[in-house]
Amino acid sequence: MGLDDRKLDVLRAIVEDYVVTQEPVGSKALVERHQLGVSPATVRNDMAVLEEEGYIRQPHTSAGRVPTDRGYRLFVDRLSRVKPLTPAERRAIERFLVGAVDLDDVVHRTVRLLAQLTRQVAVVQYPSLARSSVRHLELVPISTTRLMVVMIADTGRVEQRLVELPAPMPAEDVTDLRRLVNEKLVGSRLADTPPLVQALVEEVAPHLRGGMTTLSTVLLETLVERHEERIALAGTANLTRGGLLDFQGSLRPILEALEEEVVLLKLIGEAEPSSTLRVRIGDENEIDNLRSTSVVSTGYGPGATIVGGLGVLGPTRMDYPGTIATVRAVARYVGDLLAQN
Repeated sequence: MGLDDRKLDVLRAIVEDYVVTQEPVGSKALVERHQLGVSPATVRNDMAVLEEEGYIRQPHTSAGRVPTDRGYRLFVDRLSRVKPLTPAERRAIERFLVGAVDLDDVVHRTVRLLAQLTRQVAVVQYPSLARSSVRHLELVPISTTRLMVVMIADTGRVEQRLVELPAPMPAEDVTDLRRLVNEKLVGSRLADTPPLVQALVEEVAPHLRGGMTTLSTVLLETLVERHEERIALAGTANLTRGGLLDFQGSLRPILEALEEEVVLLKLIGEAEPSSTLRVRIGDENEIDNLRSTSVVSTGYGPGATIVGGLGVLGPTRMDYPGTIATVRAVARYVGDLLAQN
C-alpha cells in the first residue's frame, strides 16, 4: 500500500472533516483543524500522493478533495476507531427495546431505533423460520371439523393455519394430537421436522390417522415449505439530508431498490446472516442502484444462534465508527432480548 502513518493521518482527517461538513476538504483547513504537526505544503504533497493512489479525488473545479470508495475502505479497514457508545446511549437503547411486548414490537422498535441513532435508512429482517426451532404447537378446535394450528418458534415468531378435518373429531382426540405433535416436534429446528412429521402419521393410533394425515400436510407447509422472509424498513427520509455529492445526484434508483424485499434481504442477510459485521462501500455493493451507498450490517440472535440480519444504508459519506458501534450494540441487545423471551 505504501502509505506511511502521516499520509494515513491526512486521509483520516479528510474523511472525518468531509463526513461532518459535506464540503470538499483543503490542505489549509486540515492544518487548522487537526494537529498534524506538519506544514500546509507537506499536507499538499501528501494529498497529491493520496490522490495519485486513488484514495481521494477533486470534484469538479473545487480546490478541496473528497474521499473515494477506496479511501473509505482503507479508513474502515485500517483507521477507524469504533466509538464506544456513551452510557446514556446504552441506557436509551435498553429502555427502548425492553418495553417491547411481542416480536412484531421488537422488530419495529429496533428498526426505528437504528434509523434514529444512525440517521440512515434502517433494515431489520424478522427472525427467519428456516433458522428457528419449534417452541410450542397449539391445536384450537374451531368446530368439530376445523382446527386452528398455532406454531410458536423459539424466536417468538408465530404462524397460524386453519385445518379442515376429513371427519368430525372429538375434543379428547384433539387433546391427544396436541400432545403427540408437541412431544415429537418441540425443540426441533424447523428444517429438521419433515421426517418427524411423517413418523407421526405412521405412529398414531388408527382412529387418529385421518386427522393426523391432514394435519401433517398443514404442518409441513407451515414449518418447512413457507420460506418467505419478512423485512421492516425505517428512515428513508434520512436519505434527503445529504449534500450535492451524495448519491451522484439522484435518489430515485436507491428508493426503487429499497422497494424490493429481495434487495433488502441481500443487503442485510445475503444467503446466510452471520455475526460478523460487514461494511460494503460504494461499488462493493452487488446491486447497481446502490453503488453510491454504503451498507453496515450484521446478524443477530439469541446466544450464538443467528436468526436474522439487521443494518443501515446511507451515503458513502457516513460516520463509519459511530454507525458500526450502533449496529453492533443494537444487534447485541436484540439478541439478548430474544434469549430472555
